[in-house]
Amino acid sequence: MPISPYKIQDEHFPYFITSGLIGFGLPLFCNPLVADIILECLKFMRDEKGVRITAYVIMENHIHAIMQGDDLAAKVSQLKSYAARQIIDLFKEHQRTRWLKRLAYVKQSHKSDRDFQVWEESFHPKQVIGDDMMRQKIEYIHRNPVKRGYVDEPEHWRYSSARNYAGRRGLIPVDLFQGRGG
Repeated sequence: MPISPYKIQDEHFPYFITSGLIGFGLPLFCNPLVADIILECLKFMRDEKGVRITAYVIMENHIHAIMQGDDLAAKVSQLKSYAARQIIDLFKEHQRTRWLKRLAYVKQSHKSDRDFQVWEESFHPKQVIGDDMMRQKIEYIHRNPVKRGYVDEPEHWRYSSARNYAGRRGLIPVDLFQGRGG
């Protein structure tokens, strides 16, 4: 059986991850309160769970990040589960019934233990090997909002580590990539 390119094989390496919202067109992260939930989760993973976060971007319906840490798959799963619960609770509190109906509608039928589904099941981890690949993935992450036409410069996107790399204060701290040499 071939090795899947989307599984964490060696936790000593960083991984480029992409995690999308179920019904990929749902722009939940456009809501600053929802984006703040994701930021809080990323910060918690870094500060309390020992996950290195080298870069991230929160787009309207997906996130990209470069992460590294022990038991990373379980920690990303916990992040997504906690974030989903917080998002659903936020929508209930603010009576966002339209969004709740959409999250109920797009829920996959085998998810019988819940009323709503926020995330796609996978987070598509791709092992980052070497400085060149790391630089390419960081640039891809930071240029995502530029490519979509939302901003002219990567550091203009509020929900990204591009500000950190531009020497400005980002919304959350990240572990800046300095190059490993070789």
